[in-house]
Amino acid sequence: MADKRDYYEVLGVEKTADDAAIKAAYRKLAKKYHPDMNPGDKDAEAKFKEASEAYGVLSDPEKRRQYDQFGHAAFEGGAGGNPFGGYSTMDFEDLFGGIFGDLFGGAFGGGRRSSRGGNGPMKGNSIRTSVRLTFEEAVFGCKKEIELNVKEVCKTCGGSGAKPGSSVDTCSKCGGKGKVVFSQQSFFGVMQNVQTCPDCGGSGKIIREKCPDCSGSGYVSMRKKYEVEFPAGIDNGQQLRKSGLGDPGVNGGPRGDVLIEAIVAPHPIFQRDERDIFSTVPVPFPVAALGGEIVIDTVDGPVIYDVKPGTASESRVRLKGKGVPSLRDPRNRGDHYVLLSVQVPLKLSDAAKKLLKEYDAANGDSLHAAERYRAEHNGDEPPGKKKKKKGFF
Repeated sequence: MADKRDYYEVLGVEKTADDAAIKAAYRKLAKKYHPDMNPGDKDAEAKFKEASEAYGVLSDPEKRRQYDQFGHAAFEGGAGGNPFGGYSTMDFEDLFGGIFGDLFGGAFGGGRRSSRGGNGPMKGNSIRTSVRLTFEEAVFGCKKEIELNVKEVCKTCGGSGAKPGSSVDTCSKCGGKGKVVFSQQSFFGVMQNVQTCPDCGGSGKIIREKCPDCSGSGYVSMRKKYEVEFPAGIDNGQQLRKSGLGDPGVNGGPRGDVLIEAIVAPHPIFQRDERDIFSTVPVPFPVAALGGEIVIDTVDGPVIYDVKPGTASESRVRLKGKGVPSLRDPRNRGDHYVLLSVQVPLKLSDAAKKLLKEYDAANGDSLHAAERYRAEHNGDEPPGKKKKKKGFF
């Protein structure tokens, strides 16, 4: 990690740069150092990879926050990895499709490109879903069962897409490669672009008689159930990646992934800010004045707190270690901050009023402060006092 350059330095942007500035900086570097524009130039290839890694982190809000807090140490799992050991908020492969699809006229569009070129092995598509969690489930972690429509190889045709007993021909347009090459004029000059063959759809084969069970696709959709474990401390919008459970790969490629987004329901009492929890607790006036114990609800259950005599409203209490666990280390928890709201009684019995007046008389007689002022100043009102006007104006 020590030899890595700062990601902001790599893209040439300030730490305060917004998403648009980061994307624009990456586009500029991608155009300059992309391997297709610099064939055989290892230095350009290294710079392109470095810029892609930096963009993969800084374009994702959660990864960027972790990077700003921990630097490169936030991604110990590998270059451009995520700080949660499997939890991600962006599919990096989807990033490539989005940026380069319009950058090079479709040369990178239409699916992930195989390192072997043509119709070589390609990773299957990822499946995205979401799961609703309660506030407490997100704080302490939980297990949930999800049910997905997943593609499986058709047992009837073995994935060929052809009716049993029929033949599969090699595509004459692409020669079985699954890709076609054409030249296009661009601001770089004449470029050779590669696109999926329109005749065979990238398979390199032409099916004359389609399998009746899969309609020639080679796959059938199946409903599958998976148990997913959400870690303690996961926040709203964060994703859990389950590798190898997505759609099948093409031509022997690995299966895609399943990306599960956590949708955390709001809590009626607690509010969360990263690893800290906030709440407001009413304090009866006598307890605030005389001191006493109150009950405070926390995610761990009720706790007893001893209020000091003379506590003012809006006082803040910190309950250390009663917050949200860290995704890195569940033993490390945030704090719970409680705002004490002193409740002044709106209705009093005659007996209570009498006792309160007696208390006031023994402690400064604030109820008659104005009368004393007038007596001391020959009935004059305090300077600046406005006289009441009749009516509204």
